[in-house]
Amino acid sequence: MEYKDYYKMLGVDRDASEDEIKRAYRKLARKYHPDVSKEPDAEDRFKEVQEAYEVLHDPEKRKAYDSFGNDWQAGQDFRPPPDWEQQGPEQHFSDADFDLGGFSDFFESLFGHGRGRGRRSTHFRASGQDQYARLRISLEDAYRGATRSITLTVPEADAQGGVRQKQRELKVRIPAGVQAGQSIRLKGQGSGGIGGAEAGDLLLEIEYEPHPLFEVRKGDIYLDLPVTPWEAALGGKVTVPTLGGNVNLNIPANSQAGKQLRLKGRGLPGKPPGDQIVRLKIVTPPADTESRRKLYEQMREQMPMNPRADLGV
Repeated sequence: MEYKDYYKMLGVDRDASEDEIKRAYRKLARKYHPDVSKEPDAEDRFKEVQEAYEVLHDPEKRKAYDSFGNDWQAGQDFRPPPDWEQQGPEQHFSDADFDLGGFSDFFESLFGHGRGRGRRSTHFRASGQDQYARLRISLEDAYRGATRSITLTVPEADAQGGVRQKQRELKVRIPAGVQAGQSIRLKGQGSGGIGGAEAGDLLLEIEYEPHPLFEVRKGDIYLDLPVTPWEAALGGKVTVPTLGGNVNLNIPANSQAGKQLRLKGRGLPGKPPGDQIVRLKIVTPPADTESRRKLYEQMREQMPMNPRADLGV
């Protein structure tokens, strides 16, 4: 039967620590999750990664894998050691128990939750694996907080040890101030446990929907604010939109395009809250009538200037 190198599947060394194995699994699970991956073999790779992690993250399974895997070569039959039948309490195997289709079946037979044909009385317990998905929300939801119903397609182990896709509907509480890249953990909503053990968790990684007005950098909100030339030159108060509603902003006289003004505490909630950064964008009225052209000509005559002087031209 073909030997499966679980270490190679996860991309870790054989002496990798539990934390290294866990990090490698999470990275690959995100990469190949069928709901988000565009890889042509994503579902198969996702199953392989889950299978490898199920063995390597458990000390007992890993020890057995390391011991018996050393006797395996591709295409050879498995040869158990002479004292194999003494390994573990009340486990009984016949020769047929090792006539399996692959290394996966061997572990399913060994740990008592798969398609093995041996007579087993050992009860194996294992906590369910954490599952990962992405949740896209609006900036308004991130600012105020919200409760949303979501439908997810998640892998679920069936009674035969296989994996199938199942739709689940959940209500998610979005906390005010949550930022892109952070995760919301739903306790017990991941993969089911084995042998009555507790289920894993579901972790929802936050993404923001594109916003027509604002962009976000960490907890700060950025807005490009159009102003007229006279508002920039003369200064004065203008109305500015924020996620919490419209506020008044004082523009200093003689402001230039690109000048940044700060609205303290008007960004995403937090400790401390973010700010809103307003970038001035000067909009020039068109010279589309004779009177407007004359006005621009008067400005040119009365306020001569070279805005490119710093460029040496």
